[in-house]
Amino acid sequence: MPLLRLSGLSLLDRINAGVLVEDLTERYRSALFKRPSSRERRSWGKSLTALGEVLRDAGLGQVEVLIEQQLPLSSLRADAVLAGVHPETGKPSYVVVELKQWSAARLVPSTDDLCLVDKLDEQALLHPVAQVRRYCDCLQNFTSVLESGKYDVSGIAYLHNADDQDVAELFRLPDARAQLFTKTTRGALMEHLRRCLAPAPGAPAADFLLDSPREPSRPLMDAAADEIIDGGEFTLLDGQQVAFSLVKRAVELSSQSDTKEVIVVSGGPGSGKSVIAAQVMGHLGRNRRSVVHATGSRSFTTTLRTVVGKRNGSIAELFNYFNSFSAADRNRLDVLICDEAHRIREISHTGKGRQIDELLDAARVPVFLLDDYQGVRPLEMGSVKKISDAAVARGHIVRRVDLNEQFRCGGSRAYEYWILRLLGLEPGGPLPWTNEENFQVYVADSPKEMEDFLRVRQEAGLTARMTAGFCWGWSKPKADGTLVSDVAIGEWRRPWNVDSQRSVNGAPASPLWATDPAGFGQIGCIYTAQGFEYAWNGVIFGKDLVWDGNKWRGNQAENKDTSVAARTKPDEFERLIRHTYKVLLTRGLAGTVLYSDDPDTQAMLRELVNTDIRAPWPSGDAEATPGMER
Repeated sequence: MPLLRLSGLSLLDRINAGVLVEDLTERYRSALFKRPSSRERRSWGKSLTALGEVLRDAGLGQVEVLIEQQLPLSSLRADAVLAGVHPETGKPSYVVVELKQWSAARLVPSTDDLCLVDKLDEQALLHPVAQVRRYCDCLQNFTSVLESGKYDVSGIAYLHNADDQDVAELFRLPDARAQLFTKTTRGALMEHLRRCLAPAPGAPAADFLLDSPREPSRPLMDAAADEIIDGGEFTLLDGQQVAFSLVKRAVELSSQSDTKEVIVVSGGPGSGKSVIAAQVMGHLGRNRRSVVHATGSRSFTTTLRTVVGKRNGSIAELFNYFNSFSAADRNRLDVLICDEAHRIREISHTGKGRQIDELLDAARVPVFLLDDYQGVRPLEMGSVKKISDAAVARGHIVRRVDLNEQFRCGGSRAYEYWILRLLGLEPGGPLPWTNEENFQVYVADSPKEMEDFLRVRQEAGLTARMTAGFCWGWSKPKADGTLVSDVAIGEWRRPWNVDSQRSVNGAPASPLWATDPAGFGQIGCIYTAQGFEYAWNGVIFGKDLVWDGNKWRGNQAENKDTSVAARTKPDEFERLIRHTYKVLLTRGLAGTVLYSDDPDTQAMLRELVNTDIRAPWPSGDAEATPGMER
């Protein structure tokens, strides 16, 4: 949905009345629980004025303008989508618009899709034509009515402050689907828009687009396997494509340079880190470059090996662990992708050095993918700052990319921010939650009610799992193979997931709990859930993190994870336990159900989330459920 929808003439009317920016600000705050930055507000005022004047002068004032239109299965928003009628076919026609206030820009050397804005700014940005073309692909690929290709979808990037001569290098990127215009070529822009849109009301075309269901996409692991082997599964957007292009560039330059480049990519759950990894591996493999993927997670690596191995057993050997490189030859690999890099340990497993140094030495181009909020164990050092500092200390150049988009959680940036506020990882305190079209949150009155709710979704063909804080003991299976129901709340009891590499009595092996349908019915922990996704997510707060009056209080005595509770000081435990619940709470794609074993915490959650878990299941729920991290 857009933040604001109106005709081209109404857009100018609101601008002239001085109310447009305030309207957008209020809608932004309502949707995302925070105010837009002053930079964003200035951009709306100037760039949307430039767009409105072009539509007026082109005679297209009746075209419908969808401002800040959210892309399907994503929290990314196009600056505008113009909806109208094609002048030749009479069918709905759409133009995706990217507006830039740049006055000058140049390409990053040795690339065609990365650029630098202003000579003092060394942050690589995605070329606006590449950006808007990918927005077109995303809109068409994941909107049912557009998939057939019967309707025209194209893009423009309008640099309304720039002259052609000041962005001349950017014209080197030709694209049949998207075009670049500046204030020099404003007249050509109007002619182009007249070829795409007729001077007729665009409201019906806008309704046609906005009422279309979004298609669920394939699970990440299966799609990643196809991407690595065959290519072409994913459309990388914005920062994802920047990271991918930086890796490609660093690889091409690595044989000619005496200085190593290290790529550090940070982003929250679902921001697309693993998708970048899949596309890098596929591209480099097809171009005969040596590349290995490594993590610190047994579950994540085992699952990747299993899924990819079904397609090609030899490729499965490219998935390893961080501790596999203690004896590796220096720069033996072209690229080492360190996924889930927040799991990097302080000390090598040999005890003779730092694990980060081993990983930096193993490849010509080390790539680190991480989330600063997902370090959940003591002795893990993986953070953007520590990894960057370690690389700089060894004389390497660090290229950093911050993925601010959000694809998991139904593309709900509001939910991601709500969780950060809930857990005190962002200032301001908890906020009330209002369900969105793409993402729902409920509080169950009991773990049984949670399980019943999730079972309905699981039996309907959606994935659903329950996880819990590590607040119950973990027994070995009985002699007959039966799992012990250790997680007990009142009369309700369920077993933890299998703590073994092998299936036990029909329950999947520990690494496959999140992806095997038989995982429903066991309770997952932080180590089996981290790095994975499922459509519906149930989270039981244990008494290791409770709401005490008006703040959270960590309780180490209630935590049964000896690797954490027994090895950390209170302040460190408080940080790690909040990170743990943040990970658990952000595994869902369509919704999350909450329950706390502590009465005060349960009351606080119930006050924040005033939605009825017993309400009828919306008929569109399955269609609104995305199926992979992007």
